Amino acid sequence: MRIFQIIGKALRAVFRPVEANAVTFVALYVLGVVTAWLTVPNTPSGKLYDNLYLELFLDLYLLCVVLYLFGARGATTRPSNKKRKGWRWASVIKFLVCFVLYAVALADVYCFEKYGSSLTPSMLMLVGETDSREAGEFLSSVLQWDTLTSGVGWLLLIALGHGIASRLSSLTPNPSPRGEGSGMSFWLRTPRLVSPPLREGLGVGLLCLLVWSATASWKNKQGLWRLMTLPTVGAVENEVTRYHRAEQYQPIYRLAFSIRANQLAARQVDQLIEAAEGVTVDSCAYTSPTIVLIIGESYNKHHAQLYGYYMPTTPRQVAREKTGQLVKFTDVVTPWNLTSFVFKHMLSTHVIGQEGSWSDYPLFPEVFKRAGYDVTFLTNQFLTKAGEAVFDFSGGFFLNDPRLSAAMFDHRNEKTHIWDDGLLKEWDELSRPTPSRPTPLPLPVREGSDYSSPSLVIFHLLGQHMNYYSRYPKKQTHFTADDYQEYRPKMPAHRKKQLVWYDNATLYNDSIVDQIIRRFEQQDAIVIYMPDHGEEVFEPGRLVICRNHTDDIDYPLAHYEYEVPFWVWCSKKYIAARPELFRQIRAAKDRPMMTDALPHMLMYLAGIHSKDYHPEYNILSEKYEEQRPRLLKGIVNYDTLTHDMSSKRSAKIPRR
Repeated sequence: MRIFQIIGKALRAVFRPVEANAVTFVALYVLGVVTAWLTVPNTPSGKLYDNLYLELFLDLYLLCVVLYLFGARGATTRPSNKKRKGWRWASVIKFLVCFVLYAVALADVYCFEKYGSSLTPSMLMLVGETDSREAGEFLSSVLQWDTLTSGVGWLLLIALGHGIASRLSSLTPNPSPRGEGSGMSFWLRTPRLVSPPLREGLGVGLLCLLVWSATASWKNKQGLWRLMTLPTVGAVENEVTRYHRAEQYQPIYRLAFSIRANQLAARQVDQLIEAAEGVTVDSCAYTSPTIVLIIGESYNKHHAQLYGYYMPTTPRQVAREKTGQLVKFTDVVTPWNLTSFVFKHMLSTHVIGQEGSWSDYPLFPEVFKRAGYDVTFLTNQFLTKAGEAVFDFSGGFFLNDPRLSAAMFDHRNEKTHIWDDGLLKEWDELSRPTPSRPTPLPLPVREGSDYSSPSLVIFHLLGQHMNYYSRYPKKQTHFTADDYQEYRPKMPAHRKKQLVWYDNATLYNDSIVDQIIRRFEQQDAIVIYMPDHGEEVFEPGRLVICRNHTDDIDYPLAHYEYEVPFWVWCSKKYIAARPELFRQIRAAKDRPMMTDALPHMLMYLAGIHSKDYHPEYNILSEKYEEQRPRLLKGIVNYDTLTHDMSSKRSAKIPRR
């Protein structure tokens, strides 16, 4: 009998936290479910979190346990006069917890309906930059009638109902000496009619439900813990690219993640600022008075006519190659297939394999600005927006930091555009003299070798970023599904549609790149083109669209997602003035290269002498280390993959 008494007592104990906080449990459960439904993304892939109901039940039960342990036991345990002070503190704790959960849910739903996105790290960053006037304008917009009649209004009604129910519960007399019952209706608290055996039965049911919830939620809880304990923003971004990534299924999780991401970003910004303060330039020959760097996006090298693709996707680049002014490099890979990772390694003078991390070294625009170059950055991606995903936050947090931006750039655009031709208009505006800026860009230089105002111009395009159909004006559609019947006859129509969109985007990108070159044709200029990474569009024998972020990189994955186009174009003036340098460029076109070493090539082209320049990483230098391991994601040697693939192909060739 003793063992059954212990079991019965334990089962009643399992039920007691929910019984003591019944109103709070029910109200917060309704709040969580309604919030989840109100913030389902309005996209083809948008759907409700599969484990919402079970995991929310588990989370709220654990919250009730914490509140119960702190003494928040509702009206079912009205305290004596001696314990009233502790009970009041418990009530305050419960109120604060509920207030935070409601406030975060309201903010989350408001942001979703206002900006099309729930809480993100970028939103939190923007909040930190908001002054009192902007905060007042925000609050006034929240109190508009159309806001109150939206999803925000539903949450306010839930909060109102919660408050009324809690008040009615607290006003109910408690006749039971042990505080285990009352005369209130069942939906507010457990009545006296519920006998101990029935409580034990409820405890059994609750225990089974908890076991089920914990089992179903275990992997997601592990993922959330891992996400919140990673050491860098880059590691966080890499984590959220995993197929079985953690679901931040409630606003409080999204807020916690945003706070953590901003903390990690602030830490790396401090490291970068310290590195920027240590930038020194011994001398600069200004060998290239105008350097233009074009950074593309999601460019599959094997969809470029310039590299032998069967469709005419780059006719303008092919024509420029025929003039001899455009030199294409044949063996270039990117270290990552994530834009933000590429940007960090490409802008930093650090290369993979060196001691430390990318944020411990200066960024090359800082070196150029310190050397006397006028630096312009026109991006169609990395401008802080409220609804941007963690990928854009990770790639842009350091570029958009006011202190680092001032250390790197003299001129920047302030808005993004639907298509990349918007950046051409931005440049044309900068190049046009105005009363406040009588000197247009690129800035004039003095004759001879003493260049007083050389220019570095960086264009960062949207290129062929998903979704492909959005990357070019429909009036510039050129390719249709019929054009691929000869090359991909068995390709399903829905996949062929993606291929058509992608190749049209590549053709449009060709026109944008050509228009940029046209703006520098009459100047003493050099233009370098490279995208951040490759892309897959249902390549032959593969059913992959976009990119695969696995660490298990094989040759086909490296071939399509890490091999990138890379070329250098020089104006006639540039070639005539520097025939030896142009010869070096042509001689280097077949050397192996990884784009994390780009800053050292650029510094060599500028004639910058600095402790941050290393000739062994400069592909144009005689000291260039061709055998440097080209590590993809820092773990897989690309050259080993290609060597193994070549060996397999050789083994398949029959001997005579």
